[in-house]
Amino acid sequence: MLETINLTKRYEDGELALDGLTFKVEPGEIFCMFGANGAGKTTAINLFLNFIPATSGTALIEGIDVAKDPLKAKRHVSFVSENVMLYGNFTAVQNLDYFSRLAGKRNLAKKDYAAVLERVGLQKEAFDRRVKNFSKGMRQKLGIAIAVVKDAANVLLDEPTSGLDPQSGREFLEILVQMRDTGKSVFMSTHDIFRAKLIADRIGFMRKGRLVMMKTAKELAHEDLTDLYIQYMEEQPGQAAQSAASV
Repeated sequence: MLETINLTKRYEDGELALDGLTFKVEPGEIFCMFGANGAGKTTAINLFLNFIPATSGTALIEGIDVAKDPLKAKRHVSFVSENVMLYGNFTAVQNLDYFSRLAGKRNLAKKDYAAVLERVGLQKEAFDRRVKNFSKGMRQKLGIAIAVVKDAANVLLDEPTSGLDPQSGREFLEILVQMRDTGKSVFMSTHDIFRAKLIADRIGFMRKGRLVMMKTAKELAHEDLTDLYIQYMEEQPGQAAQSAASV
């Protein structure tokens, strides 16, 4: 389970990036968060990962306060970013082996890595190629493979479909649904409204650090998500605050 309680982040320059963010992602749920650039989506993920300290409030992974016990909390989460950080001189298999061992998975063989790489749609001829020659989409697939191998109870995704072609994007959604169906909590920050609506159990909109709308997929079944997003993004600050209070 992933949870934030009144999570707030104000940077040194005075910018309020998160303002009392509170939400929960239950096991077996995909929660997709939308918002313009600078809305606070990535800040929330960075706080979950303890990359930056919160000004106030709490981020919890499996009930563990990430600020108090970050190493223990990170054992229960996988992360895929928009720009996956990999070792360029390693091959795809070597990267997967390295990060799997860091995650405590030490009993996997090359055939296991090959099966995962094939599952995420990386072409076989790339398995033993150095990653520095990969396209962004290929790097993204490898990052997803690393998350799959770790097999953590919670998954954080920051614009994970960036750089994926339509077929790869569809395959990725299938992987997320499989993760959800095995009881994982999945939180995805995205701009990809079409893909997210296909798989999300709940959807939230962020505006200037606030959660201004959160509804279930059932509640949004007959809504035009693009029109709804534009509506919430154009609201005045006072209206946004009122919407957040009703979430």
